Amino acid sequence: MEQQRAIGRVAAGGGRPDVIVVGAGVIGLSSALALADRGVRVCIVGETRAGEASPAAAGILGPSLEDTHGARVPSAVERFALAARDRYVSFLADLFDRSGVAVPLNRLGMLEIATDDAGADALRQRRHGEWLDPPRLAALQPGLDRAVGGLYFEHDGAVDNLALLRALAAAVDCSSRIVQFEATVTSVAIDATQVRCTTGASGEAYEAARVVLAAGAWVAQIAGLPRRIPVEPLRGQMFSIGAEGGARLRHVVYGPGVYLVPRGDRVLVGATLERVGFDPTTTPSALAELRRAGAAVWPAIGTTPIASSWAGLRPATPDLLPIIGADPDWRSVVYACGHSRNGILMAPLTADCVAATLTDSAVSADISPFRIDRFDAR
Repeated sequence: MEQQRAIGRVAAGGGRPDVIVVGAGVIGLSSALALADRGVRVCIVGETRAGEASPAAAGILGPSLEDTHGARVPSAVERFALAARDRYVSFLADLFDRSGVAVPLNRLGMLEIATDDAGADALRQRRHGEWLDPPRLAALQPGLDRAVGGLYFEHDGAVDNLALLRALAAAVDCSSRIVQFEATVTSVAIDATQVRCTTGASGEAYEAARVVLAAGAWVAQIAGLPRRIPVEPLRGQMFSIGAEGGARLRHVVYGPGVYLVPRGDRVLVGATLERVGFDPTTTPSALAELRRAGAAVWPAIGTTPIASSWAGLRPATPDLLPIIGADPDWRSVVYACGHSRNGILMAPLTADCVAATLTDSAVSADISPFRIDRFDAR
C-alpha cells in the first residue's frame, strides 16, 4: 500500500493535489472527473463499505415524481432535478469516450400506477404526468392488469448504476490528474491555507488546498468539520427476480409501496425506508412485504423465485434534499452529500456544480436550496 501511495503521488505530478475528494461513490467519482476536466489535480480517498448507496441503488431517474424530493419543494429543486436527468445523455456519451464502458440508459418513460379508485383520484390531482386509463396503460405496458390507471412521465427512466460505477472507475483510472487511495477519512483539520485529511486505519494524512465531502451516509462521522452535517443512513432493502418473471417489463413502474425497474435479464423490486443505523442487512419480513406489494403490481413477482437481495444505506438529510456547495465560513470545504434517494439522479449535475464552485466559475444550476446553513436555525 505504501508503494501504491508513492506511485500515486508521482502520477499526480510530484506535489500535493489541489483538491481531496472524500468518498468514492458516484458523487465523488463524478466530481473528481469534473474537476480534472478543469485542470485541477485531484486525490480521491475512499473505500468500499457494506451498504454503500451507489451500488445498492436502483438507478431511477425520476424527477417528475412529486414525492421524490419531499413535499412542496421549491421550484429551483424541481428544475435542478429535471436538468440532472437530462444531463445524463451527454454525461454517458462522454464517459463512454473516456472509459469504453457503455452504460445502459432507459428513457422509455416511467409509470406511476393506481390499483384502486382512491389512488387513481389522488394521481389525477398531481401536477405532472399524463393520465392513462387502463386501455392506454395496457397498450404502453402490457401486464399491469390490476392497475385502474396511471401517470406517464415521458422522459423519466433509469440508468444501470453498476455499469455507471464501472465506467466512472475506468475513466478515473485513465485520468492523469487523478489519483485514488483506498482508505477511510476519519478526521479533517482545516486552517487558512490547507485541509488535512487523516485516515483511521493507518493514520495516513493527505493534504490539499480544498476538500469535497462526498462520503455518503458516513459523512457526519468525520471529525473536525466546521459544522454538524445532518445526514443519517436510511436503509432500503431490495430484491431482484429473473427474466422469466419480468421479460415484458420495459418501463420503470411505481405502485403503492413498491417500484419495479427493468435491468437487462432481471427486474429490481424495491424498496423499504428504515431508520436502523448502519445496518445493511436484509430481513425476511421486509422482503416478504416488498414481494406482496410487488405482486399487486406485477403478479409474476409473487411466483418467480428471488434471484438476489440486498440493502443500501441512503444518506438522508431532514428535508431529503442534498447539501451542495461551499461552507459559508470555510470556502476550502465544499459539500456534495445527503442526496437521499436521488444520488444517482443528481450525480452528474452535482459534479458540474462542485467543479464550478471550486474553480470560481459560473455554476450552471441554482444550488441555493442546497446550502448547508439552511439547517442552522434548527
